[in-house]
Amino acid sequence: MRLNNKLYENQGVHVISSIFTVENGKTKVLLIKRKNDPYKDMWALVGGALYNNETLDNGVKREIEEKSGLKNIELHQFGVYDELGLTNETNMRMISIGYLAVVDSKKAEIIKENRTTLDAEWFDIDNIPKLAFKHNEILNGALTKLKELIVQTNILKSLLPSEFTMPELQKIFEGILNKEFDRRNFRKKIISLGVVEDTNKEVNLNGKRPAKLYKFKNKIEVKKVL
Repeated sequence: MRLNNKLYENQGVHVISSIFTVENGKTKVLLIKRKNDPYKDMWALVGGALYNNETLDNGVKREIEEKSGLKNIELHQFGVYDELGLTNETNMRMISIGYLAVVDSKKAEIIKENRTTLDAEWFDIDNIPKLAFKHNEILNGALTKLKELIVQTNILKSLLPSEFTMPELQKIFEGILNKEFDRRNFRKKIISLGVVEDTNKEVNLNGKRPAKLYKFKNKIEVKKVL
């Protein structure tokens, strides 16, 4: 690599996060409104440019905290996106590293404005505006990855208590996958995926039959598609 080669110049790295939640059976993503050019006043995913003295993981955590106020959330890296200067209005080549996370919005206090943002809101994924840069494409990639992770990992643990009923879990699955499941078939499928386990406990709900309580496994080995 010759550092004086002009072809190495004018490039940047962005760390971009799709932060999801589920509210009343609806999947939502956190968007911020940009205060500065380029794409001033447009909505965007949470993120920004990586400093040259930090790692990718440190950079994405910093950007999330600065622009949303969220800290200590579990992040999953899922993709790399390339945007040449001729198309991004910055005259720079931008490499964007995509991350995703799931948080409980009821427990998350969001910063509404900072030095580079005008606002922050949770948007229903069925009502996403045109976003800055290639963020619509990145969001679509994040949604695809999220649908894989919910059947492979315990990524949904932040949305549920440590012990939960199967209907509670089913409601979240239906919100993310945008489809309804038969109650009995859903239980059988989830058990077969190996992502949850029976706690051998029950809870009484509104005088109905006791419902079994489940919990996410800490270590998940089985990987299938729902």
